[in-house]
Amino acid sequence: MSKKPGAEMIKYKSTKQLSIEEFRTPFYYGLDKNNRWARLASMIPWDEFANIYAKAMCEDFGRPSLDARIVIGSLIIKHMKSLTDEETIEEIKENPYLQYFIGYEEFSHKAPFDPSLFVALRNRLGVESFEKLNQSFIAGISKAEHSEEPVKRGDNDKGGSGGTPSGKPDKKGILIIDASVAPQDIQFPTDIDLLNDVREHTERIIDVLWEPGEGKRKPRTYRIKARKSYLSVVKKKTKSKKEIRKALRMQLNCIRRNIRIIKEMLKLEPFKPVGLSAKDLRIFMIAQEIYRQQKEMYDEKKHSVSDRIISVAQPYVRPIVRGKSKNKTEFGAKISASVAEGWVFLDHLSWDAFNESTDLPLQLELYKERFGCYPEKVYADKIYGSRKNRKHLKELGIEFSGKALGRPPKLTKEESRELRKLRRIQEGIRNGIEGKFGEGKRKYDLGLVKAKTMSTSESWIVAVLFVMNLARWERIRSLFSFFARLINFKKGWFFYPQIAF
Repeated sequence: MSKKPGAEMIKYKSTKQLSIEEFRTPFYYGLDKNNRWARLASMIPWDEFANIYAKAMCEDFGRPSLDARIVIGSLIIKHMKSLTDEETIEEIKENPYLQYFIGYEEFSHKAPFDPSLFVALRNRLGVESFEKLNQSFIAGISKAEHSEEPVKRGDNDKGGSGGTPSGKPDKKGILIIDASVAPQDIQFPTDIDLLNDVREHTERIIDVLWEPGEGKRKPRTYRIKARKSYLSVVKKKTKSKKEIRKALRMQLNCIRRNIRIIKEMLKLEPFKPVGLSAKDLRIFMIAQEIYRQQKEMYDEKKHSVSDRIISVAQPYVRPIVRGKSKNKTEFGAKISASVAEGWVFLDHLSWDAFNESTDLPLQLELYKERFGCYPEKVYADKIYGSRKNRKHLKELGIEFSGKALGRPPKLTKEESRELRKLRRIQEGIRNGIEGKFGEGKRKYDLGLVKAKTMSTSESWIVAVLFVMNLARWERIRSLFSFFARLINFKKGWFFYPQIAF
């Protein structure tokens, strides 16, 4: 029997699997000091972070809290590696570099804490604590950079032109602003699916409240008939308007009946316990509001209503119309962010739609609070170029990158060519914040917020922006170290770019 051609090229060493104790590792000789987690651990001001974390905790209440470095380090690992809560704990158990990063003195096979604690930590820290962590980190870096800058002789020694008598500049740097939506991890909302969920919740509440007794009959809910009506529509590839309205009417009638039955069952004697948990009472209140909204849209044959609820589990989520080519409507929190000196900041977060152009005065004041002065230029989309905003910028002496209002001036070919070139440069700079949004959504879980409550979702969003700034600084230091190994480096020869990385 002849061998198949090329069979002799395939090699396989058939040996018995080694035991885990016999498996050799390189860690006997120590860890790599150039590992990214080792570099990042040395860059973070853990003591300042611990003070911020301690202020968010309750004193003299409950069991002692976890070490601040373990908590904050675990949250950084989670978002940097885009892991679930459970996978984050498993990764820490398996990786010695991650254990070094969160402050362990020796390798351990034990979990630092239960994965379910991540929810409580996000809820406890909140937006304010993560903002303080971000500000503390960036302020520490700015202070270190300014202390290393060489002293420049000349007119600026006495304040210089464009500066204040104290030597601080009146305006410095550029501000790039824009808005986006952080999509929430919910089922794509349709009216028929939402009403079906409400109907099932109300049927379950009736089952909880029902107490069988002699001569009593359980109220009819027609749940089997309603379920068949729902499935007969949602399983079709194409649905006519008549079929959809018929299915909506069926679900609305069932919900109306269920709400009436629940109200009658809740009419109990004074001081008698209701028999429903706080969670079920909350769901019942949400179900009534959803029924009111859907009934209004059904009767008036419209597809929108104010403060529209699209999820029973997360009633705070609203549809945000964005007009993008991929998704015309997104479902999540709308965020207004800014980029200054390469760092990204969260300026405004709302679960309701808002006009981001109204945030410009607030963002200018936040820039002044963070950096001690107003920016020289503002790069933003054309929606920010309203007359009110332009007037405000002119009063502050700040240049706006947008196209001037009114009829365009008559220009020569050379002037038009230069103007187009300037516009391309300005668009390239403004795309810096678009890149930040893309980086956060593709790499750091900003594209799908998987938290289940309003407070934890907001903490998730701010934590992602905080981790993005940490990752940027780690990349800068890594590149800085790379160039230092290539050339005979001396302090003060290399300056960090403001927009790159």
